[in-house]
Amino acid sequence: MSKFKTYLKSILVPVILGSIIGIITAGFMDYKSLEQPLLSPPGFIFPIVWTILYILMGISYGILKDKNLVDSSISSIYYSQLIVNLMWPIFFFVFKLRLLSFFIILLLDILVIIMIVRFYKKNKVSGLLQIPYLLWILFASYLNLGIYLLNR
Repeated sequence: MSKFKTYLKSILVPVILGSIIGIITAGFMDYKSLEQPLLSPPGFIFPIVWTILYILMGISYGILKDKNLVDSSISSIYYSQLIVNLMWPIFFFVFKLRLLSFFIILLLDILVIIMIVRFYKKNKVSGLLQIPYLLWILFASYLNLGIYLLNR
């Protein structure tokens, strides 16, 4: 596969999947009506940030694919965290299970840390490109817990 196709596919997978989840959950979004913790950003920020993070995620995985550094360990952690990532908004917005969503995002935090370590061992840039993702989901963990506590 050409370098362009490798990167394009690697970027499109998380962007398209994230967009599908965004479409599915759009009718259930109640973010504005919830009591929110300090530092809560306006709702329009989320799709912008997630698009950037999904692109970085794809580039990071694309680097490993392009350099033939993807093995079963890399693929399993990458797709595991992506699946958990995509599950979170369904549980949070569609099912309104805020406490369960908090535990799901804590699992995501752990999976992303593992992914960063594994990616970094294979290619430093690939691992470092995931740092904004980790920072954002740690912040999202805080928001999730805050929303749960303020809206029980």
